[in-house]
Amino acid sequence: MQSTTAGLPHDREKAGKRGFATIFEPWLYLSPAMVLLMLVLVVPLIFGISYSFRKFSAFKSEYVGLAQYQALLHDPNLAQALMNTLWWTVASLFLQFFLGLGLALLLDREFVGKRFVQAIVFLPWAVPSFLSGLTWAWLFNPIVGPLPHWLYALGIQSAPTNILSNPATAMWGPIIANVWFGVPFFAITLLAALKSIPGELHEAAAIDGANPWQRFTKVTLPFLAPTIAITVMLRTIWIATFADLIYVMTEGGPAGATNTVATYIYVSAFKTLDKGYASAVAVLLLVLLILYAVVLIRIRKSLVRAS
Repeated sequence: MQSTTAGLPHDREKAGKRGFATIFEPWLYLSPAMVLLMLVLVVPLIFGISYSFRKFSAFKSEYVGLAQYQALLHDPNLAQALMNTLWWTVASLFLQFFLGLGLALLLDREFVGKRFVQAIVFLPWAVPSFLSGLTWAWLFNPIVGPLPHWLYALGIQSAPTNILSNPATAMWGPIIANVWFGVPFFAITLLAALKSIPGELHEAAAIDGANPWQRFTKVTLPFLAPTIAITVMLRTIWIATFADLIYVMTEGGPAGATNTVATYIYVSAFKTLDKGYASAVAVLLLVLLILYAVVLIRIRKSLVRAS
């Protein structure tokens, strides 16, 4: 009896060591990636936030407290940029989502030439955004591009002019280019989600007498809802912070008609060299996007529970 109980403390010690290793071993494997993320994401974020409390000049910087944030409240250019960002984001997201959903539903079916159509649909996502903006700027140029002449022939324009030079229509140029660029993202992700829906559910719904629209709304959409929520959240953040496409096409003009918060940050930081104010605007955009993401994540959780 004594020999049996004598080994208990040693066994408990070994079990404790195994428990300790079980808890911390995964973190040990994750540590290189976590250190890399800290260096790439967290450290620049801390520096960026700290810059928003400073005023930079050519040779020095000084601490100004909340002065940069107070200036945000009285900046008419920022107010216009916020409205432009809302319009740019909502219009781009709406068109990208519904076109992407339509393409995903099309590619979920079997038809002749499906592989070729699939390659064409996914191609814009592989094109660098800088090159996309440059190409679309040429297409809207009436001297070298066909689009103004097509719009004139269709009666949409009274003359073959560049829509990018008109403040009333300039935003439509980057929106169209962004829709072309972003539709493949929704098509790819929603097609993958469609493939994960069990075929037996559609067969059972058809046996019960459900028509195609009822099968789509009662079977397909509930399964797609969590994927839709996360893709909409990600794409909204990407569009709202997407500066290079607009800057290549219009540089925020004419008369600030296409100046979004992202392009305003770029111009403030690298053109007017006001890095402190640019950092304050970036922090404002970060806070707005975090609030948006929190709301959408909660909606997604409720959709997951419902499905």
